[in-house]
Amino acid sequence: MSALISTTVPAVPMRPPQRASRHLLLIGGIALTAALLVAGAFMPKWLTFLVTMAASHGLVSLGIVLMMRGGVVSFGQGLVFAIGAYAAALAYTRLGLTDAIGLAVLGGIVATLAVGPFAPLLSRYRGIFFAMLTLALSMVVFGVLVKTEALGGSDGFNMGRVTVLGQKLGDAQVGYVLYAVTIVAAAALALLARIYFDSSRGLLSLAVRDNELRVEYLGGSVRRAMAINFMLAAFAGGTGGALVVMSLGHIDPNFSYWTTSGEFVFVAILAGWQSVLAVFIASTVLEVVRSFSSLYFPNTWQLSLGLFLLFVIRFLPRGIGSLWIRRTGATRHQDAPR
Repeated sequence: MSALISTTVPAVPMRPPQRASRHLLLIGGIALTAALLVAGAFMPKWLTFLVTMAASHGLVSLGIVLMMRGGVVSFGQGLVFAIGAYAAALAYTRLGLTDAIGLAVLGGIVATLAVGPFAPLLSRYRGIFFAMLTLALSMVVFGVLVKTEALGGSDGFNMGRVTVLGQKLGDAQVGYVLYAVTIVAAAALALLARIYFDSSRGLLSLAVRDNELRVEYLGGSVRRAMAINFMLAAFAGGTGGALVVMSLGHIDPNFSYWTTSGEFVFVAILAGWQSVLAVFIASTVLEVVRSFSSLYFPNTWQLSLGLFLLFVIRFLPRGIGSLWIRRTGATRHQDAPR
């Protein structure tokens, strides 16, 4: 009977689970991006600006999450954030490049090239040594920017209004257009980050965090993996810095100060290393808490942030991304063939 059934019933082609999940991820990402773009047209200006800052800062924190998957945390992500921002502002004021998309890409490329020579060195260190070295590099750049009068010194300098695809932006539309550019850029890099996390190179980072010696025995290069992660994090941070300076219209050395890097680490810890979407949710939460706390509790808003982080660490030690990642993993385990 079983032989008869096997010969009469054609086999149903099954799509590989990984490919199907990637298609669902792509469709979900496009749908979410479209929903945010439509919602932005009806948002008040203050909310549009807040979400723009949250998405831009989320890109910088995404770089930290990428390195966290390899077992290290950068306390100097403000370094690439400032380099990308200064690169975009200088290209606008000195070179006459005004296109927002081009400036965002330029910021990411310049930040990657600027920190590239340090990647082989930093890939040798772990733990507090990696964190302090990145922080030291960021503070060195801060000192240089403060003392460089050609770059505005401690006051920085202003940046004019950008264009998009050769079109000048009016007062009524500049906020939404920059919002749309930021949302699309964040969505594109978030999707690429998710694909990278699920790739063999991205999974190698998790193996490096668990057991570096075993990775070396299996033929993988730990230092190369860490250097690549550092470079990718630099591109995300530089792109985020360029997007921020275009929205603010001003750049100063505080972009590379240690407190700025601390905020990005705050978002990364709040989000956890498992989910890309959680990074942008955490960044939005930070912007909302900081904005409303500064409005209603101008002298104690840091206390509100600290209490919120303690609450998350106590009840969600793996970050807010563990809320749905854990459920997804449990569902996949139940649906797995036995």
